[in-house]
Amino acid sequence: MKVLSPILACLALAVVVSHAVLSPEQYWSYKLPNIPMPKAVKEILHPAHFGVFAELMEEKSTSVNVGGGGVNVNTGKGKPGGDTHVNVGGKGVGVNTGKPGGGTDVNDPDPFNYLYAASETQIHEDPNVALFFLEKDMHPGATMSLHFIENTEKSAFLPYQTAQKIPFSSDKLPEIFNKFSVKPGSVKAEMMKNTIKECEQPAIEGEEKYCATSLESMIDYSISKLGKVDQAVSTEVEKQTPMQKYTIAAGVQKMTDDKAVVCHKQNYAYAVFYCHKSETTRAYMVPLEGAGGTKAKALAVCHTDTSAWNPKHLAFQFLKVEPGTIPVCHFLPRDHVVWVPK
Repeated sequence: MKVLSPILACLALAVVVSHAVLSPEQYWSYKLPNIPMPKAVKEILHPAHFGVFAELMEEKSTSVNVGGGGVNVNTGKGKPGGDTHVNVGGKGVGVNTGKPGGGTDVNDPDPFNYLYAASETQIHEDPNVALFFLEKDMHPGATMSLHFIENTEKSAFLPYQTAQKIPFSSDKLPEIFNKFSVKPGSVKAEMMKNTIKECEQPAIEGEEKYCATSLESMIDYSISKLGKVDQAVSTEVEKQTPMQKYTIAAGVQKMTDDKAVVCHKQNYAYAVFYCHKSETTRAYMVPLEGAGGTKAKALAVCHTDTSAWNPKHLAFQFLKVEPGTIPVCHFLPRDHVVWVPK
């Protein structure tokens, strides 16, 4: 039987103890001292309107009614967290998180999953098509008409130990639906099913992926892939406003020139983030100034190598470019997080 050295044993014990006894906030401070927690994370730690999963955490029941009304699922896929009608470089690029008549079709491929081809419906109707733009169009003076909408349906983080006890796989869907009082075949069930399916898909060539089911596991994954984390950032808007014209201000900041971990908030009964690490990613913080005085800091991610993407991905069909020929960029929603290495 292999025996751990005293140092390794202590380290292993520290990891177990830290997961078990520290709250998610304390775990952040423990693993990421001196790194501010982005607003996107703070807002889903303990949202005021959201149930705390008390029954689940105390293990007194096998079902949970979240927020008093079943499982809260954002039908807009949380993307892009509220941006509507973005005009980049005068080219009339539009962004809208909801389709006329009510929300994104649950059967539409996730625009941030680069393995999928866009459906005909998605190409012509999915407002997420305009999340994508070319890097050359991101410059001071470019104008955008944006509507940053507060996402009122926030799924909260579960503590690490609780999340570890809940199955998260396609072959456990009946058990998962029962646990969260979700009717099989319902819109909520299909969205949860799609999230698990995307998490189980293989990563594209040149990337590594992981679905984090707790804040602690998202922190651990990001540190394991980047070594040391310098920043964790998300898109922020000064205040809720109606749609207005924004201008990219001076001071576009390149945050990383090669690798980063990008985590996309998913539709699920509790907070799940689809994270992927790439060595061919440039991340920018883009300052925006609204016509009405509102200021925003929007995260943009540019992929410098798209050769492994599906040739029929939404981005290529919209931008009229070929895979691997030119960097493809997209803005990130307010509830997504970019982890930047030192």
